[in-house]
Amino acid sequence: MARIVNTASAQMGPIAKAETRKDTVRRLIAMMREAKGRGAELVVFTELALTTFFPRWLVEDEAELDGYYERSMPGPETQALFDESKKLGVGFYLGFAELVEEGGRKRRFNTSILVDRSGAIIGKYRKVHLPGHAEPQPNRTHQHLEKRYFEPGNLGFPVFRGFGGVMGMCICNDRRWPETYRVMGLQQVEMIMLGYNTPFDHTGHADIDGLTSFHNHLSMQAGAYQNATWVIGTAKCGNEEGSRMVGQSVIIAPSGEIVAQAYTLEDEVITARCDLDMGKRYRETIFNFAKHREPESYRLIVERKGAIPPPEV
Repeated sequence: MARIVNTASAQMGPIAKAETRKDTVRRLIAMMREAKGRGAELVVFTELALTTFFPRWLVEDEAELDGYYERSMPGPETQALFDESKKLGVGFYLGFAELVEEGGRKRRFNTSILVDRSGAIIGKYRKVHLPGHAEPQPNRTHQHLEKRYFEPGNLGFPVFRGFGGVMGMCICNDRRWPETYRVMGLQQVEMIMLGYNTPFDHTGHADIDGLTSFHNHLSMQAGAYQNATWVIGTAKCGNEEGSRMVGQSVIIAPSGEIVAQAYTLEDEVITARCDLDMGKRYRETIFNFAKHREPESYRLIVERKGAIPPPEV
């Protein structure tokens, strides 16, 4: 019997710097209700879904910077989203800036959580592959200071049982790195959810930046196909505080095919009927890792070149 997860990607248009958490949460709830009306049981929101993309600026006042982070989840301003989730019976993925005290010090992470249909958190992920810079770069209209405002995630790439299958998460730049998908693929992941805030000028090289839209889908489609998993990619998009950001939110099947795609640069909900057993067929044939993957061959190649082999996963 097919294992169907009716899934929504809830793309967000720009969030103004002055927009409050309360206003933003109202937008998320409106999209959750729309998704429920289409039969969805899982909604994937975007990266840093509660605020504008603040790493585009140099923020030197610590109190101002702290205002972009969540100290608890749910918190006073996000509780309404969890309440609505429980009321509607719709789970969700949510990206946000996390501020915690760990090891006796303040730590900042670019984080996502997975919430089940009862409104309970069942998984947490912290972004591993941080792009951008730690210091402001000259001659840039907008900065990309993720390395200044976050530290690399310390939770690895775990998977979680939920929605009748094996679920995974990653965030934005993680989608460009094949090991992101493969580590979860080796854990039999069946659906990977990711949010992104990607500007068109993220590298500063016109020839590369001109391919941003192409590379956005290329990385997610390859990750889906090569690891026999559904991939749900949700954008923050449009012109946000003068920065143009990519849209193209998608739902991608384990075949690598795009089955649903956003066509606006605004708040937009797309949905698809995701059969988790579709990935199983690919894992039993083309991408049967146990039968066809030869990790020892990689080690031998690296050793012949005199390099240190990568750790086993």
